[in-house]
Amino acid sequence: MEKEKNKKLIKISLFIAILITIVITIKILRLDQFLEKERLQNWIGSFGSAGPIAYIILFSITPSLFLPGLPVTITGGIVFGPLWGTIYASIGSTIGACLAFLIARYFARSQIESLLTGRLQSIDDGVEKKGWIFVAITRLIPLFPFNLLNYAFGLTKIKFRDYAIASWVFMLPATAAYTIFSSSLFDAIHGRVSKELVIGIFLLAVISAVPIIYRAKIK
Repeated sequence: MEKEKNKKLIKISLFIAILITIVITIKILRLDQFLEKERLQNWIGSFGSAGPIAYIILFSITPSLFLPGLPVTITGGIVFGPLWGTIYASIGSTIGACLAFLIARYFARSQIESLLTGRLQSIDDGVEKKGWIFVAITRLIPLFPFNLLNYAFGLTKIKFRDYAIASWVFMLPATAAYTIFSSSLFDAIHGRVSKELVIGIFLLAVISAVPIIYRAKIK
């Protein structure tokens, strides 16, 4: 039994080591520089009518590689506008969150399951029953790194359906806020105050206030 547990710990450690290696490689090779807004804009524009598909695919792989999603979201607003930018960014970010979840679920969940005992087992069971609440809170209130959360939820018993729906619904407000705001950046630069700019600033203010209100309530 002890030998079996050690084997599972080795497999989990290997899984974590692979993720860390990916992150370090990206940093050393400076691959994250390709997510600069100007580069993204030019790259997506080069696809013409297929730009939305290229954008969604890019957003879908970003979380799994621990790359920042904010530049991609902002670029969506600039390139596609407030409505379609929000739609494409929402689709891409949800697929990306689900992809990282499934990687963790099918590569590491079975290894960690037998290691959960006592209180950890109770927490895992609680996530299985009311997992969408955990997802909702962590999506609305960024207590932990977004990309790490995607993998972490894959290690729990939460149903994939609950995770996917809750992630989409509760990531949407922030996605819409950043996309709508970024779609009006050129207007702001030229001194024009558009309705998108006003709505974007309002939504960003609301999104920023949620963690502050939450922390005040739990004190």
